Amino acid sequence: MKHRFTIRAGISAALLASPLMVSAQQPTDNVEEIDTVTIIGSQADVADVPGSAHIVNSEELAEFAQSDILRVLRSVPGVYVQEEEGFGLRPNIGIRGSGLDRSARIALLEDGVLIAPAPYAASSAYYFPTQRRMSAVEVLKGPASVAIGPRTTGGAMNLISTPIPDEMSANADLRVGDHSTLDAHVNIGDRGDRFAWMLETVQARSDGFKTIAGPVGGDTGYDVKDYVAKLQFDSAPGSAVYQSLRVKLGYTDQLSNETYVGLTDTDFAANPYSRYAASANDNFQSEHEQYQATYVLDTDSLWRLEATAYRNNFQRNWYKVQSVGGEGINDVLVDPATYAAEYGYLTGVTSPDDAIQIRANNREYYSQGVQAKVEWDLGFGETDVLLNTGVRLHEDEEDRFQHQDGYRVDSGELVLTTAAAGGSQTNRVSDAQVTSLFVDSEIRAGDWIFTPGVRFENIELTRYDYATSDPGRAAEPTRVRTNTAQVVIPGAGALYRLNDEWRLLAGVHKGFNPPGPGSNADEESSVNFEAGMRYAGESLRFESIFFYNDYDNLVGTVTDSTGGGGQVGDQFDGGEVVVRGLEMSSDYSFGFGSFAVPVGLQYTWTTEAEFKNAFDSGFDPWGDVQVGDELPYIPEHQLRATAGIEGERVRLSLAASYIGKMRTRADQGAYVEQETIDSHIVWDAIATWQFTDSLSSYIKVDNLFDETYVAARRPAGVRPGLPRSAYVGLTFRL
Repeated sequence: MKHRFTIRAGISAALLASPLMVSAQQPTDNVEEIDTVTIIGSQADVADVPGSAHIVNSEELAEFAQSDILRVLRSVPGVYVQEEEGFGLRPNIGIRGSGLDRSARIALLEDGVLIAPAPYAASSAYYFPTQRRMSAVEVLKGPASVAIGPRTTGGAMNLISTPIPDEMSANADLRVGDHSTLDAHVNIGDRGDRFAWMLETVQARSDGFKTIAGPVGGDTGYDVKDYVAKLQFDSAPGSAVYQSLRVKLGYTDQLSNETYVGLTDTDFAANPYSRYAASANDNFQSEHEQYQATYVLDTDSLWRLEATAYRNNFQRNWYKVQSVGGEGINDVLVDPATYAAEYGYLTGVTSPDDAIQIRANNREYYSQGVQAKVEWDLGFGETDVLLNTGVRLHEDEEDRFQHQDGYRVDSGELVLTTAAAGGSQTNRVSDAQVTSLFVDSEIRAGDWIFTPGVRFENIELTRYDYATSDPGRAAEPTRVRTNTAQVVIPGAGALYRLNDEWRLLAGVHKGFNPPGPGSNADEESSVNFEAGMRYAGESLRFESIFFYNDYDNLVGTVTDSTGGGGQVGDQFDGGEVVVRGLEMSSDYSFGFGSFAVPVGLQYTWTTEAEFKNAFDSGFDPWGDVQVGDELPYIPEHQLRATAGIEGERVRLSLAASYIGKMRTRADQGAYVEQETIDSHIVWDAIATWQFTDSLSSYIKVDNLFDETYVAARRPAGVRPGLPRSAYVGLTFRL
C-alpha cells in the first residue's frame, strides 16, 4: 500500500508531518503504512524546501556508526555543539547562535512530538533520546521552523526512530571497545496486511575514560538500557477509507558517573583525563517513560486527518559536588592559589566536616498533550495549494525536590557528616498550560514555491515555591508567580527553480523563545532572514545560505550547567544582538575503477555574533557587556570534511572536524586564556567488511590521532574531549 502523500518541510503544528499531494485521485488501497513522522522526508525532498533543511539519513548514520549525536551533528552547517562528558549523553546543541546550553533553545522532537522533559516549563534536555536507535536526524532552520514551535529563534531537530520493517526481519549491531565499552542495538519486527509490530532495545555501558584520584577511585562511565515497542493496526486493504492506529511505548534507564567538577588549567596540562577525589560520589540516575498513540484517517477526498495523544514521564537525580569550603567550584578552579585550602579539599586533603557540599538535584517532569492536524489539497487551475491546519493542547511540569548533604574528606575518601532532608534545599513546582494553533500552506505556481505560515502560542506559566521545611507540602506555597505569553509568529519562504538542478531561495520569520515560569525577563524575540542557492545534480549537491538573526532581546537562563549567577531558572535580558553568517555544504561522488569515492564538505562561517548594547549583567556567561562583545561558545569557523572509498564488500571512511577558537564568556579584543577554547581538529575513521548479505563487521576509531583538547570550561573548570577510542563491531541483518 502506498500513500498518496509524500513528506515535505512545511509542517503543521500538530505532528510536523506535512505531506505533499502527489495524485489526488490515487486510490486508498495504495497507502503506505509509515509509523514514523518526518519533517522533510528524504534527501530528494530537500531540493524543493523553501528554507534551510538538512537530513542525516540512515545510510549516513550507518557510515560512521555513531552513538554520539554531537558527532552526527558536525555534518550539519549552522549547528553548534558543546561536548560535556565525551559520549553525547546530555548534549548541548544550538542553531544559528540561539545558545546551546542543554539544547534548551531549539525545538527538540522525536517522531514529531516534543521530547524535552518539560518543553515549556523546563526545556533543558537532561533527557535525550538514544542516538543508536535513530534511523535519521532532520534539522530545520529559517522560516520552515515556524510550523514546529515554540522555539523558533534557532530552529528544530527531529529524531526519527527505527520504523517498523516492511517484512519480517531482525537486526543486531554488537560492539566492544576501549574503556570497557559494550554496546548492543537489537530490533525485530514484521508487517502484515493489517497488523505490524516491532520490538527494539539498546544496551550500552562503559567504564569511562577518566580516572578518579584517591583511594576510592571508581569508573566514570555509564550504563544505558533503552526499550521501545511499536504496534500498528490498519484498516483492510482496499477499504474506501484508510484508518490506522499507531502505538509507541518506550522506557529508558540511565546511570552515568558524571560530575560538573572540571580541572584547573595546570592539572589539565598534567593529566587531562583525571578527576578530583571529591567528585567520587557524583552520579546521574534517570528513568524516562514514553507513551504515544496516533490515529490516521485518509479518504479519496482531498483531505487527511492525523491526531496524536502523548505522555512523557522523566525522573532524574544528579548527585554532584555543589561547593567546597563554602566557595563555588568555578571560583576555586579558576584561582586555586587564592583558594588553596578549598582546592586541597577537592584533591583529597583532609577537610573539616561539611566542607564538601553535594547536592541531590532531584527532579520529576511530565509532558503530555493532544495534537491534531488536517491537510487539504486546494489546487486552483495550474496552481497547486496544500493547506495545513493544526492544533496542540499541551501541558508540562517540573517538580524540584532537592537536598544537599555535607561530607568530610578524610585522606582522600568522602565521609558523610550531615544528611539533609528531602526538599530542604529546593522545594518548588513549575508548570505550563499551552494552546498552539498553526496554519501554513505550500503554493506551487510554475517554477515558484511559496510557504507562508503563521503560528499562535498562548502560554500560561506558573511557579509554586514551597517552604524547604515543608517537604510534604502540607502548607500552601510561600510564593506563587504567574506569567503569560501570547504571541503570533509569522514566517514565509520562497523558492524559484531556475532549472532542474538550480534553485534560489529566501525567507523571513519571527524568532521567539518563551519565558520561564515566574520570570521577570522579557520574551526573547528576533527577526530572522536567510537567502541562498541550491544545486542538486546526479552526482553533486551543493548549498550556500546566508543567515541574519536580528534580536530585539536575547535572554539568558541560569542553569547548573551554565555555572552562572543567581538561582537556577533565573532569566536575564541581553537586549539587542546580531548573529549572521554563511552556511555551505556539498557532496560529490565519483568512480575510481570498481570503487565509488564519495566526498563531502560542510562549513559554517559565523561572521558576526555580537551584542549591540552595553549593560552590566548578573548572568555570569555575559558579565559586564560592552557594545561589540562576542557571544560565548560560537566559533567563527566550523568545518567538517569527509572522504571514503566503497567497493562491493569493503568501505573505508574518514572524517575531519575542525572547530575554531571561541570565547567562553562574552568579550572582545584579545583572548583571555581562562575564558577561551582553542581551535582543534578531530579525526574519525571506520572500515567495514561485508562478509555476506546478512553479516558484516567494522572497526571504528573516534579521535584517530588522539587529539587532546578542551571541550568546555563550564560550569566549573576545564573539561576534556573524548580521547582516541577504538571499537570492533559485528552487524547482523536477517
